[in-house]
Amino acid sequence: MALGMFQTFVSVYCWRYLVPERMIVLKTPEEVELIGRASHVVAKAQGFILKEIRPGITTKKLDDLAEECIRDHGAIPAFKGYRGYKNTLCASINEQVVHGIPSSSELKEGDIIGLDLGAIVEGFYGDGAITVSVGQVTPEVEKLLLTTQKSLECGIQKAVVGNRLSDISHAVQSYVETAGFSVVRDFVGHGIGRQLHEEPQVPNYGRPGQGPRLKSGMVLAIEPMVNMGGAAVRVLDDGWTAITCDGSLSAHFEHTISIQSNGPAKILTILDNGS
Repeated sequence: MALGMFQTFVSVYCWRYLVPERMIVLKTPEEVELIGRASHVVAKAQGFILKEIRPGITTKKLDDLAEECIRDHGAIPAFKGYRGYKNTLCASINEQVVHGIPSSSELKEGDIIGLDLGAIVEGFYGDGAITVSVGQVTPEVEKLLLTTQKSLECGIQKAVVGNRLSDISHAVQSYVETAGFSVVRDFVGHGIGRQLHEEPQVPNYGRPGQGPRLKSGMVLAIEPMVNMGGAAVRVLDDGWTAITCDGSLSAHFEHTISIQSNGPAKILTILDNGS
């Protein structure tokens, strides 16, 4: 679940220069294991509901299936009740960027839908998102989905000990903008652990070499949100659903990752078979 960043200048300034590293909680191996278990449930639930994506299904039905799967695996839905949110799943269709509220609306052929959900295991959180097509979509829409997914991979590649936080951000932005799309700036990724949203914020844009040094034990939810048109977004009157201001399509991918003492980051929101 993306963290809103509505006072953009102030937030980015604080992220780059003022966030004390002592505010970033480094996790023990035992804590990372619990976050990994929660993240594994997220991946399981994603796979479960992906099988049901088709024209005619409602997002409320997908929400019910997500909660069923999470609870069947001994976890607690992380979003339900969070800051008053009433559902397990954020289901964001077409121009909805993030935090779309499940409803009786039916998916249609050619839609795209972002599926964002979280789980809690023994007090620790996992968080992940994917965006998929409903039936056939145009090559340009396929490019949007692939670009967003690949930009997440580019960011994760920079999540290694010794790099700076903004190296992740810059990698995402560079890949997206080279492909001709726009990075959303009003919502960001975040640290995660005993809380769904912890320090540091992880914007998807910025100059490299800024912000805290990455360390072993950091656990981050990295989540590019990419628009086919302009970067501007607004939140609807429901207080949750963010949409593109120009009505263009938007995609969202997210992984919870753990930074390792050496080598690449470990992706936690993934199943053992790599799915």
